[in-house]
Amino acid sequence: MFPEKGADEEEVLEELRLKTREDLTFDSGKILGSMCTYPHPFAVKIITEFIDRNLGDPGLHTGSRKVEEEAIDMLANLLGLEKGYGHIVSGGTEANILAVRAFRNLADVEEPELILPRSAHFSFIKAGEMLGVKLVWAELNEDYSVNVKDVESKITDNTIGIVGIAGTTGLGVVDDIPALSDLALDYNLPLHVDAAFGGFVIPFAKALGYEIPDFDFRLKGVKSVTIDPHKMGMVPIPAGGIIFREKRYLEAISVLAPYLAGGKIWQATITGTRPGANALAVWAMIKHLGFNGYKEIVRKAMELSRWFAGELKKIPGVKLIREPVLNIVSFSTENLEAVEEELKRKGWGISAHRGYIRIVIMPHVKREHLEAFLGDLREAITL
Repeated sequence: MFPEKGADEEEVLEELRLKTREDLTFDSGKILGSMCTYPHPFAVKIITEFIDRNLGDPGLHTGSRKVEEEAIDMLANLLGLEKGYGHIVSGGTEANILAVRAFRNLADVEEPELILPRSAHFSFIKAGEMLGVKLVWAELNEDYSVNVKDVESKITDNTIGIVGIAGTTGLGVVDDIPALSDLALDYNLPLHVDAAFGGFVIPFAKALGYEIPDFDFRLKGVKSVTIDPHKMGMVPIPAGGIIFREKRYLEAISVLAPYLAGGKIWQATITGTRPGANALAVWAMIKHLGFNGYKEIVRKAMELSRWFAGELKKIPGVKLIREPVLNIVSFSTENLEAVEEELKRKGWGISAHRGYIRIVIMPHVKREHLEAFLGDLREAITL
């Protein structure tokens, strides 16, 4: 019930702590199945200081709007583009929906269709339902990347665009984006790359010598990219990103919001009111860590994921789904549901709903956490 009389701050805080005791926390090391992590302490400071900023009304916060534009340009630069157009949004789901909306609006097709891999994120299902776009699913190769020939076979006059994934949710697989880009150019179709996870991994992994194909605006067929700073970018939730190559894509999804303080303001995002502090945190973290700082974070995660995959191979009854591409390691076992249940009983934050257990080596995950998990996994398999 809504309380008639307010309570003391400490009393409320203590009750809240009590009610959230069942929550897993990143600093416990028990969360191994999430693509999010505990935010960088500097980013937390930024959120605290600028928590009142609302980028939904940029006329009130013109400085914050300019900082967001600078953050978008820095992300675009990371992705091989000198000047980008987009926004810091609520996450990869909103970013993917915005890309599909832009493709649909510019295509002006009566019965729009979008071709995407079977490995695509569920956010595209939401996009299809919300926007009236038919999803055409392309099959995967044995290595779980999309079959480009199957993509081509499904192109019709109703096709509004193609989707490729740079870091699939389940396995961290990077599709053959160069081939998809060539295909998109051949058929004069826009290509959207969902790099919600891989966007803050692949550029640094490539600089470290890992062989991963290009996936971004360096490929001329790529017209938009989703990249989430609240994943490996270590920015507090929510902070996703949508970057368009050309301004016309952003203009195609912009609507007039005439009553705001800035006067004639056009909004492209799904949310109207949106947190400016998170966009400022993206800008601040990029400035603070720089390319070399993020490269070191990715180095640790990539090396740890390879070590972990090697340790899994030593356990009888455990099978890697595939060698890791990024910092995601997925494996299966016999009696998988029973193993999952036992591991969850021991407090591990994992999921086996896809037919395998996925471990995401995020910055909060340390070797000692994985060693403890391996010990519990060995016990769970023998039960």
